[in-house]
Amino acid sequence: MIEHINDVRHLAAEGGAPVEVGPLVPDRSEELFWMFSDAVARGEGYPQLPPLTRAVFADTWVRPISLVVGAVSGGTLVGAYYLRPNQPGIGAHIANAGYLVTRGARGAGVGRLLVEDSIGRAPLVGFDAIQFNFVFDDNPARSLYEKLGWRVVGRVPDAAGKGRDALIYWRPVP
Repeated sequence: MIEHINDVRHLAAEGGAPVEVGPLVPDRSEELFWMFSDAVARGEGYPQLPPLTRAVFADTWVRPISLVVGAVSGGTLVGAYYLRPNQPGIGAHIANAGYLVTRGARGAGVGRLLVEDSIGRAPLVGFDAIQFNFVFDDNPARSLYEKLGWRVVGRVPDAAGKGRDALIYWRPVP
């Protein structure tokens, strides 16, 4: 259970590797930039176009952000997520979240740890739900989101071109 926004949780990935999950420290921002740059270059889950620029990175991961949390294993940043208001004003009680796991850590449960952590921290920064606006229909994380309580509340046909739809997911948080 997360009691304070700055709590660092000591967890284990599926294979037993220790993972620390907690607010991302500024020293890790360069690692996060290169992780995100790799995901954008490969077209994995984010709509930004390559090559990733520092300005686009900052617009996604730095401002306006309520919280950025990282997962560190073996001294290396292996994943991260952000929470920010999905909309301004009356829509600010619903968070938008983005998750990122390095290629080398995929399939080890790091994504699940991050998603579960975001559910626990979201209310601590004033959110009562989390919404994903643009989940590609071929994203393998969809099954995880659905197992953890998200439901599809909309579909954007051909959102990424070439017949690639995007789904809108929503879930309340405790």
